[in-house]
Amino acid sequence: MGMGALILPDLSAFGTPIDPLQALDGVDVKIKKELADVALNAAKSKGATYADIRIGRYLNQFVATREKRVQGVANTESYGVGIRVLANGCWGFAATNNVTKDAIAKAAEQAVAVAKANAKIQGEPVQLAPQKGYGEVSWKTPIEINAFEVPVKEKVDLLLNVNDVAMQNGANFVNSVIFAVNEQKYFASTDGSYIDQDVHRIYPTFNVTKVDRESGKFKTRNALSAPSGKGYEYMHARPEDKVTGIVTRYKDRYDMLEDVKEAARVANEKVKAKSVEPGKYDLVLDPSHLWLTIHESVGHPTELDRVLGYEANYAGTSFLTLDKWESKKFKFGSDKVNIVADKTQVGSLGAVGYDDEGVKCKKWDLIKDGVLVSYQAIRDQAHIIGLTESNGCCYSQGWDDVQFQRMPNVSLQPGKEKLSVDDMIKNVEKGIYIIGDGSFSIDQQRYNFQFGGQIFYEIKEGKIVGMLNDVAYQANTQEFWNSCNAICDAGDYRLGGSFNDGKGQPSQSSAVSHGSSTARFNGVNVINTARKI
Repeated sequence: MGMGALILPDLSAFGTPIDPLQALDGVDVKIKKELADVALNAAKSKGATYADIRIGRYLNQFVATREKRVQGVANTESYGVGIRVLANGCWGFAATNNVTKDAIAKAAEQAVAVAKANAKIQGEPVQLAPQKGYGEVSWKTPIEINAFEVPVKEKVDLLLNVNDVAMQNGANFVNSVIFAVNEQKYFASTDGSYIDQDVHRIYPTFNVTKVDRESGKFKTRNALSAPSGKGYEYMHARPEDKVTGIVTRYKDRYDMLEDVKEAARVANEKVKAKSVEPGKYDLVLDPSHLWLTIHESVGHPTELDRVLGYEANYAGTSFLTLDKWESKKFKFGSDKVNIVADKTQVGSLGAVGYDDEGVKCKKWDLIKDGVLVSYQAIRDQAHIIGLTESNGCCYSQGWDDVQFQRMPNVSLQPGKEKLSVDDMIKNVEKGIYIIGDGSFSIDQQRYNFQFGGQIFYEIKEGKIVGMLNDVAYQANTQEFWNSCNAICDAGDYRLGGSFNDGKGQPSQSSAVSHGSSTARFNGVNVINTARKI
């Protein structure tokens, strides 16, 4: 499925198969509170100075088809408890899928024992930023239609219809998928918080392939949908959700049938398109493409654990070292580049009310007028960069994994002056307009990179003159973001994102969105990726 390894989480981690109707059952919040108090009391009785518990029920539904066949339908549930404690100044963690009072008390005692054993070899005690308790509170993704209430048959019928439209419009092969997630998470801590959250996400996608029998060449086009923090209403597009242009793109809702029809046409055009001439080009990057560049070149290097070297053995550290932040003048990008972290944006994958440390989520600046001003930090990191509170970006993919610093939604802010995509293109003499995400490669410090895409259009003297193939651009992060000289206004702002931001060992996934308006980058090196035989 093209970028499936990045977009979708590890299917093997989904949990135990269940009947789809079981997903509609719930656990009484009063029972959760009783279980939580058992854990907190047991931990304190064994010497913990702090403890938190996460009672998690993780539901996943995966419906996949190919051409006229259903390839698979999976409904899974993962249910259990994770307990984290501080004892003797050190973290300890234990988990159990036996959700009973006795088993939870034993897990809490085990977590304390682990912390005390770890403390014998720890250099400095954990410094935990203060956090007030919120009492009993709740938060829910503001959905209109619960995807798990929609019959599987309705989803299968839609996907088979999608495939049929693709084949009728010239596609040779087509895969289509609907993936739905519901995280029912209960957090409690000795700070005095009892937080019940109900998080929903959905991702419809497809991959269309066109084969030219005479030449043996083939081209693909993936869906221009985005994984989204919404319910099944995301599948019901309205006219105002459609961004018209050389291809149709989508905002708050998605028309899968319209997109696949256009995808078949575009895949056919790609087979016939000319190969790009390498050289320097001005790039006009659509949000459906730019989200991935933001993710890799901004999101990851501003993670404080990478900056500090804690994450060095999984995809590297970061070139944004503390001295650059301390200088208060490190030019990450041009003056037009303003990038924020935000765990509250409605409809985003990362939107929740509270993180997995019980911190109320918020929005903050990472890059302000092109200057590096902050990082992503959680409770035990906050003091390192002089913060008195966490940024609220701690997350765990499941009850059986310890929570740690994860990427919030990281987004490029729209331009402040009115500017449409058409107006931006009119000012480009020699350029390439890139839509959709593709292959990528980035080094171990998130500095030198290469990105491809889905669809490429050549721009000459302010006009789109045709489609291109085999395009990828190369740059280093600072050079690239300093070449940004125009960003469209808020009317063009859209979200992209991924269900799978692999990090940690064993790897954990994390759902995260990245927003932007279309942006222009001047004088970027473009290479030809075609293989010569």
